[in-house]
Formats: sequence, structure tokens, C-alpha cells
Amino acid sequence: MKLTAQIKLLPSDEQAESLLRTLERANEACQYISDYAHESGEHSKYKLQDAVYHDVREQFDLGAQITVRALGKVADAYKTNPNTHNQFDIRGGFPYDSRILSFYTDRQEVSIWTLGGREKISYEVGENHRALLEQDKGEADLIYRNGMFFLLVSCQMPTANMSDEDVEAIDGYLGVDRGVNNIATTSDGDNWTSDQIDERRQWYQDRRDTLQSVGTRSAKRELQRLGGKQARFQRDTNHTISKRIVSKAKARNSAVVLEDLSGISERTTVRRQQRARHSNWSFYQLRQFIEYKALIAGIPVIKVDPAYTSQTCSNCGHCDSKNRNGSNFECQNCGHSVDADKNAARNIAARGAVNSPMVASEA
Repeated sequence: MKLTAQIKLLPSDEQAESLLRTLERANEACQYISDYAHESGEHSKYKLQDAVYHDVREQFDLGAQITVRALGKVADAYKTNPNTHNQFDIRGGFPYDSRILSFYTDRQEVSIWTLGGREKISYEVGENHRALLEQDKGEADLIYRNGMFFLLVSCQMPTANMSDEDVEAIDGYLGVDRGVNNIATTSDGDNWTSDQIDERRQWYQDRRDTLQSVGTRSAKRELQRLGGKQARFQRDTNHTISKRIVSKAKARNSAVVLEDLSGISERTTVRRQQRARHSNWSFYQLRQFIEYKALIAGIPVIKVDPAYTSQTCSNCGHCDSKNRNGSNFECQNCGHSVDADKNAARNIAARGAVNSPMVASEA
């Protein structure tokens, strides 16, 4: 499972100046390569390297590996937009790899290549991401935002099947139902509604509509800033929810059971007025957060088929589309009445108990 850890660099004034010059020079090189790629029609990384590698190193005074990363960044951009003359922000994010970036997690320090040579820079990291940095680390993007430097580090979390001993050690199964009206509901009744996210989403949407109608350069910058704030708010919300779920499962020695919602956006149709809300579903992100926190905590996560969990009575097993009426569930067979999402979560937990026990993983 690949996840991204964010760390905040704490450079001195001189180091910050060196990092910024490096970032700007590297992106200038990217633009030079992009101009050539657009004019020549050549987008392959290796052919671009044959054509402009030495020119880039000489003109921009870059090291060998930083030049290779610049070529890779441009080639990746043209894979996505082959018919566009791609433009690169002079202070846009830039990829680093292990040849030009080293981590010393024991003392929270990195050694990073700059135009002025290698710099050893301290960093700070939140609890959620510190454990990720102990895993195998891949490419990291150097980001400059609001006068601060960050590294977004790709980390590979290990996955493993549950052994027979793991199965025997489990004392229960905590089902989690994820949805639109409620972000998450557990089989024992905990619930996190989407009301606050909906309010924020609507505010951001109204603000975006206003700024897009203005269309000035400053309005476009504000649009970018708003997008980042909204994403951070939703990410923080999912971190809070996933931490609570995993902590509860850990305390009870229970497995966490989730529906396999792969492709839910493609399988679900919604009314036009609900599309913005539907597109704001964060099933995959919340699942990722639950999985990696559970993995660190030693708690198994089980995937189950989501079919009919919302229509099946968790009391008698009777399945009928009439059982559910909005947020209410009332069984047409036995009369069992309960919150609809809690009923679904109980069904999910029950399926986990009989499902082939395997830690969920997703590349």
C-alpha cells in the first residue's frame, strides 16, 4: 500500500534561500525541456535525455540526478497532456529520489541536494506520518507553500495475510459503514455525520463560483488556495475518524470490517443537484487511513462484499428493498427497527466474521 507522508522542513534563512533558488532553477530547466518537447514533438524521457541533457546541465548548473528528475517530470507531464505545451510554475513542486535526498529519522533530519551543495535540514512531522517514514521510502516532492518548505514522501506500507494465530486472537469484528449522509457509522453505534463537510463544501463551491466569474490573476491564485484548504479540511476529518475507529478496535481486540467500495462512483447514479456532494465522497481516502493506522496498531482489516447490506435485517436476515426508508430501517419480516446505517454496519461486521480473513491491501 502506497501512502504519502508530509513533513515540514525547518531550514535556516541561508538554507531556505538555497532551497528556493534550487527549486526555481530546477523548474526553469523543466520549462526549457518542455519548450523543446513541444517544438520537436518528442516526449519520451530517454529521447529527451539524449537531446538536451548536457545542455540543461550546462545552462542551469544542475547536478546529474537533479537533471534526470527534471527530464522525468516533463516526460510525465506530456504523458498526461501530450497535445499541450506544458508550462511549469517556477516555484512548483519538484521530485527528489534517494540519490539526492536522504532521511535520518532517528534525529528528524534530511540531507538534500541544493545548488550550494548538500544541506542537512531538520524537519517536524505529525504523529500520523512519523510511522510512515519508518517504512520504505520512494520519491519525495519538494513543495514551497506559504513561505514554507515541505516534503511529500511516498511510503510503501507492508501488507500481510492473517495467520491462524491472528484469527484465534480476535475477540470480535467492528463493522464500518461509509456513506454520504454519514461519513462513517460503526456496528456499535458510533456515527460521524457529513453535515459539517457539506457546509464547508457548499461555502467553497459558492466562493469558487464567485472567483471564477471574476477571472483575474489574483482570483485564480485564490482559487488554488481554496482548493488546498478544502482538501486539508477533509483529510484532517478522515484522520480523526480513522484514528477513533482503529483505537476502538485496538481496545476491544477486534478486526475492522469494511465494505469493498471499489468503483462506487462508477456504479452509482445520482441526481444532477447531488453530483457535487456525491463527488465529495472520500471512501478511498478514509479506507487508506483506516488501513495504515490498523496496520501500525496490529489490527486486521477485512474487506467484504457490500451487496444488500443496507436492505438486509441485521436481526433476522430478511432482505427487502422496502426495509430501508431513508435513514430509518424497519424489517418487513420481524419488525426490527434501527438506524439504517447502524443496521448496515452490523451486517458488515457479521460478514467479516464469516469472510476469509485477510488484511485488506490496495496498490
